[in-house]
Amino acid sequence: MRMKWIGGLLLFVLMSVVATAQEAPRPQKVDDLVRLLQDPEVRAWLEKAPGPALTTVQQADSGLATWEAATRSRIDGVVQAMPRIPAEVMAAAARTREDALSHGRLPVFVAFLGLMAVGLFAERLFARSRRRMEGLQERLLAIGISAVAMAAVYFAFDWPALPRIVLLVSLLALSAYRAISALLDTAVLTISARRRTKIFAGAAIVGIAAASLGRPLSVDPSVTAAISFCFSIVLLALAVEGVVSSSERPLRMRIALCLAFVIIWALWCVGLRGLFWLGVYAMTLPSALRFAGQTAADTIRSEPDSTKRVLLVRGSRAVVVAIAVAWVAIVWRVDPNSLVHSDPAVASVAYGLLKSVVVLLLADLAWHLAKSWIDRRLSVQAEAGNDPSQAARRGRLRTLLPIFRNVLAVMVAAIAGLIVLAELGVEIGPLIAGAGIFGVALGFGSQTLVKDVISGVFYMLDDAFRVGEYIQAKSYKGTVEGFSLRSVRLRHHRGPVFTVPFGELGAVENMSRDWVIDKFRVNVSYDTDIEKARKLAKKIGAELQADSELGPMFIQPLKMKGVEEFGDYGIVLSFAMTTVPGMQTYIRRKAYAKIREAFQANGIEFATPSVQVGGDDRDGAAAAAAAIRTQQAKVVAAEG
Repeated sequence: MRMKWIGGLLLFVLMSVVATAQEAPRPQKVDDLVRLLQDPEVRAWLEKAPGPALTTVQQADSGLATWEAATRSRIDGVVQAMPRIPAEVMAAAARTREDALSHGRLPVFVAFLGLMAVGLFAERLFARSRRRMEGLQERLLAIGISAVAMAAVYFAFDWPALPRIVLLVSLLALSAYRAISALLDTAVLTISARRRTKIFAGAAIVGIAAASLGRPLSVDPSVTAAISFCFSIVLLALAVEGVVSSSERPLRMRIALCLAFVIIWALWCVGLRGLFWLGVYAMTLPSALRFAGQTAADTIRSEPDSTKRVLLVRGSRAVVVAIAVAWVAIVWRVDPNSLVHSDPAVASVAYGLLKSVVVLLLADLAWHLAKSWIDRRLSVQAEAGNDPSQAARRGRLRTLLPIFRNVLAVMVAAIAGLIVLAELGVEIGPLIAGAGIFGVALGFGSQTLVKDVISGVFYMLDDAFRVGEYIQAKSYKGTVEGFSLRSVRLRHHRGPVFTVPFGELGAVENMSRDWVIDKFRVNVSYDTDIEKARKLAKKIGAELQADSELGPMFIQPLKMKGVEEFGDYGIVLSFAMTTVPGMQTYIRRKAYAKIREAFQANGIEFATPSVQVGGDDRDGAAAAAAAIRTQQAKVVAAEG
């Protein structure tokens, strides 16, 4: 992880060095000539022209020979210019010093030290006004204040031309290095890895500054290219040393990383920019995205699913990718020899891919923002209190939000896919029409599936059931646990889970909506005082409703409705009560216990089955039984 971050930072800075260290740009006339030679009408006219013009076109079309000649010329120029680097650098420094002194200004080095002192003084004043300067935000704010102070002093004076550009580049390089150092101090790196990375960043920034000062200071372009080449070798050596010195990765991985760095550097040297950028992004983006996301996550301390945190983390990664895409687009546009400019079809596909990346980034950001909002709403609903007035609203949200999240995911994916295809040059009109025809055919062939989906939509519109409610439909019953687009998941009270398609539900009996009337019966003996039993039931209902635990569950208290019927063994008394859904069984058990205790304490007996046998002919029955036993004994003796 640590060396991967170092490699990512390495290639990001190397990317900037490469961009500034390219050979001197061609004159505008040459670019215009190349574009004219690539025009179809001009090419058609030249093909009909005499032989020398046709030969010129063939030479212009020989891409491999042109690339080989340009590469050879660039390498020869760099090799020949290396001995002249010290002389050119000293001459540029002398010109800058003479320009400053001739205008009555201090030398550039002294002026730079003075500006740096002003910036450090402003930063120290800011630090004194703050109690602590430990966080990344505090350090970056201090660096920003220092940069603003230096910029204010810089723009307050009228500097000569050469010192002006040198001071500007130096101040920018100093501020960039300090900001990178602050970011690296917050990364999860060892002390040695952090030190190596800072050294690498410093060398890269110095190389960028030197390459950017080549043209303003009138340095020979070949010498500027040689300076950039030398810095690239230094950066490559630092990167290889950092990978080799890391013992966290296996030997094969370290060798592969070193070879990858060398190959990418070689691609830049020979001018294969397309392959070079592919290698750079393959090595850089994963680590850069991880580093940007972690840095953004450490910056804000809030809930993992908060909108602000998701926006910052995902947005920082999107910015990194967008910068990479913009950089590739700029490189393709300013390079007239790029393959993108050689064929309109290739250019359309290439720029379409870049636009598609931006579309996918926006779709990903929009989806994660919506998902975090939905998840947060679900968690808030789950943690809400037991207010009955809000129970219905919470249940409906917990039912509809997951379905809305799934539908939103499908919509975002479909819209992003269509836009990507459109950017790649695919006509999406016929695709949409074909999808409609295919949908009709699929509807006829999958009537059951369509029936399930449509039935589910109408169940949701009718608010027939919600998550957490106990329902019964045909032979299925249980607590609603969740939904999909075509089915509902029911948890039976004994544990089994039923996944029932919406089309199979039919009429739904919801046992958890609003209120429940629970009725039960009790059998008492025929000599029971009915009025006394009614008063006892009323008293028990008042006691249950006054209970702190059971009282809030009642809507109407327990009452005895009267005599339901005359049974075989006693009188059947009917009782009823109205409670909140789902608690009627628990309250009924409590009511049974209290009714038993109250009836026994007041002499009311419960009816029990009994058989009465008449007592007038007991002797006859005994004689008959004795005769039967005698007859059985005779039968046994005869058989024996």
